[in-house]
Amino acid sequence: MKYFVIVSLMLSSLVAFTDLEVAKKSEGVMSGFEDSTSTMEMTLINAAGQKKIRTMKMKVLEGETEDKSLMEFITPADVKGTKFLSYEHVNKDDDQWLYLPALKRVKRIASKNKSGAFMGSEFSYEDLSAFNVNKYVYSVNEAQIKNAVYTIISIPVSKYSGYTKLISFIDAKTFLVLKIEYYDRKKELLKTAVFSNYQTFGSIHRIGQISMKNIQNDKTTVLVWSNQKVKTGLKAKDFHKRYLKK
Repeated sequence: MKYFVIVSLMLSSLVAFTDLEVAKKSEGVMSGFEDSTSTMEMTLINAAGQKKIRTMKMKVLEGETEDKSLMEFITPADVKGTKFLSYEHVNKDDDQWLYLPALKRVKRIASKNKSGAFMGSEFSYEDLSAFNVNKYVYSVNEAQIKNAVYTIISIPVSKYSGYTKLISFIDAKTFLVLKIEYYDRKKELLKTAVFSNYQTFGSIHRIGQISMKNIQNDKTTVLVWSNQKVKTGLKAKDFHKRYLKK
C-alpha cells in the first residue's frame, strides 16, 4: 500500500503538456553541449542474426541555426576512409555529402534521396540529422501520458521525408527519448528505435546507444557511442568540405 501511494503521488505531480511542449523540452535537455567528439561502433545484424561491425570517429558542432557533424569510418578495410558530412539546418532541408575513397570523389546526397539507407544500415540519411522541433508539425492537444511516459506524434515538414509520422515515447521526468516508431509512406510501421545508455556531462545529456529495428525486413542496426567528450573547442572550419578528401 505504501508503494502504491508513493507511485500515485509521483504520477499526480507530472505536468500536462502539449505534444509540442514535450518535444521542445526533450530537445532542450539534449542541447548546450557546444561540440562533441566520440568513437562509434555500428553493428549490422541481418535477419539470420549474422553480424558485421564497423567503427567510426564522430565529431559534432552545435549552432543556433545549424548543427554540423562529420563521421569517418575506421574499420573494416572495405569502408575505411569513407566520410559523411552533414549540415543540419533549422528551417530548410539539410546539406549532406558522402566521400567514397575507392572513387576518390564526394557525392552530394540530394534531398529526395534522404530516405535511402546509410551505408547499408537500417538508418536512413534522414535519421542521421540532428533533431529539431521546427522540422515537424505537432498536435496542439495535451500529450498522452501513461506510466510516467509521454507519447507524442510528429509529422515531418519536408516533402522528401520517408516518413508520414513518428510516434515518440519520452520519459516524463527527464524528457529523454526512450523509443521512436517510424511510419513509412504507406502509413505502416517501418522501424522502431530504442534509445539507452545516456551519458551525462553536468546538465548535458548525450545518447549512448540506439538500436534501430526494421520491422519489415527483420534487420537491426545498433549504434554505440564511447569516449565521448563535450566542449572540446571545435570550430566551423573543422567541418569544411575540404576535410572530406583529406
